[in-house]
Amino acid sequence: MDELRELIDGPVVLPGDSGWDAARGAWHLLIDQQPVAVVQASGLDDIVATVRYARDHGLAVTTQPTGHGASSAVNGTILLRTGALTAIDVDLEAGVVRVGAGVQWRDLNEALTGTGLTSLPGSNGDVTVVGYTLGGGVGWFGRKYGQAAQRVRWVRLVTGAGEVIDVTQESDPDLFWAVRGGGGDFGIVVAMELELLPAMEIQGGRMMWPIEHARDVLRAFTEISATAPDELSLWAWLLHFPDVPFVPEPVRGKSFAAVDSTFLGTPDDADKLLAPLRAVAAPVSDDVAAIPLSMVGKIAQEPEDPTPGLIKSVLLSSFDDAAIDTLLKVGAADSPLFIFEVRHLGGAFARPDESHGAAGVIEDPYLFLFGGIVADPALAPVIGGAIEHVQTAMEPWISGRVLPNFSVGEPNAQLYPAATQTRLAEIKSRVDPNGVIRSNHPVSGNQPTSNQPVSTRPAGSQPVS
Repeated sequence: MDELRELIDGPVVLPGDSGWDAARGAWHLLIDQQPVAVVQASGLDDIVATVRYARDHGLAVTTQPTGHGASSAVNGTILLRTGALTAIDVDLEAGVVRVGAGVQWRDLNEALTGTGLTSLPGSNGDVTVVGYTLGGGVGWFGRKYGQAAQRVRWVRLVTGAGEVIDVTQESDPDLFWAVRGGGGDFGIVVAMELELLPAMEIQGGRMMWPIEHARDVLRAFTEISATAPDELSLWAWLLHFPDVPFVPEPVRGKSFAAVDSTFLGTPDDADKLLAPLRAVAAPVSDDVAAIPLSMVGKIAQEPEDPTPGLIKSVLLSSFDDAAIDTLLKVGAADSPLFIFEVRHLGGAFARPDESHGAAGVIEDPYLFLFGGIVADPALAPVIGGAIEHVQTAMEPWISGRVLPNFSVGEPNAQLYPAATQTRLAEIKSRVDPNGVIRSNHPVSGNQPTSNQPVSTRPAGSQPVS
């Protein structure tokens, strides 16, 4: 690898080097990535040089800006870190923004705050815009505007041959379709242009109740979601906070029901829509208010530091009273799991649109996530077993599909319809016939996608980095 070091301006870290474990580490601390080298690219030239080196030496390249969504597909590859590509170019007149591969949502949200425009952010500000969008992008404003992948207008990527190309609907409609939700298997995306959308007023925040109100809270949640306008997004939670020193005293060792929300509109309209929740009982906390775009990534209060956890995500075909009762049984306070989250989808997520790329439509109305923190490695089998128990109990409502950005190793047949899988594989064969580029979820399905039964998510969500 001395030759590679001579080609690259940024650091190249190899097994045995000081800092190797830190360089190869995933955001998901339980994922044990084993690349042959880690290249911390200083810019586009380093990325091109790395891909060409891999091409010439029969290796593959995997890219991860921050390590979200890592999987064992990285094993044996050159792991390319693109976190240094942090350019943000906002064109308010044209209503678009261009971002580099290392731009995180917190930075883009901050750049757009006060403009009255937004992109389609996820729930966690630490996730990169490009990685999240390549996998589809299910976020706060998606009921109104769809998945983030639908709003891509231009992509610059480095092909498996080491060539830099710009991809649009006009230049290569098949490849443009594939990168809008099909993942990062088609090239190293170094920049992306996204359409901006109106967000003049944003109401958002969390309401939380003692766990004894959980059934009524969840029923009010389903009642509102049944008729909610597209401008309203609701995510319901059961939260069991561990009795450990790092958890704030007011919630330490206690259990709660909670509902997070965003609403694109006025405070009065938001209050009317949320009234059935507040009528259940007085929340112990209620911070729903007008917020700037820069605060949207804080609503779900997800960790932004690497975390040892196991989590599972499935889509639900419905969430009725029987599902609520089942969830309350398996999600009781004595469960070793920390979170149970139900996100209402529908709206633009479910409507066919000519702008859809490989991400397609999400017909199922709810997304269900559940998991726990593995504070001690010995707890992993306990947490994993509890996750399997919950999945079995909720099986009558589970549709069988998993969203790519929330995948933890499921086969591609669960991520995409058969026709989409076939088309993605054909495009991969054309643009990267030698398999130089390897994403966290290879479209061919012939690479391992996880060395854990389940893995952590900042779920906001971006396994495809």
